[in-house]
Amino acid sequence: ENPISVVGAVILNEKGEILCAQRGVKSDLPMMWEFPGGKIKQGESAQEALVREIKEELACVVSVNQPITTTSFHYPTKHILLSTFYCTLLKGEKPERLEHHKLLWCDIQDLLSLNWAPADLPTVKLITQKNEKSHNF
Repeated sequence: ENPISVVGAVILNEKGEILCAQRGVKSDLPMMWEFPGGKIKQGESAQEALVREIKEELACVVSVNQPITTTSFHYPTKHILLSTFYCTLLKGEKPERLEHHKLLWCDIQDLLSLNWAPADLPTVKLITQKNEKSHNF
């Protein structure tokens, strides 16, 4: 079956915290945490899809920065290809919770304490490892 291409935003604030979004009770992966984002539509670039999805889910505008990783994951009903990117909020933008159960700004070292959706976990691990390396003096 063809994989579904999706994008996820790792949004950092000025304190270096990351925006984590909790899925609703009625979703596929109830109450698990994920990076906000969604499916890439035909003819969109990954970056365009991310800007559009963040507008739809969080009512705010981000700039999409460097890519983090792409993970292939087989859920019981579908195969997804998740590409994650570092993003920053444009000046004055504040995320609103339109589609998620909860939004949380989380310290990088605390990310792994959340119950992440399986496809998002490799990104979480990469960010956490990168953060540990950059703080080894």
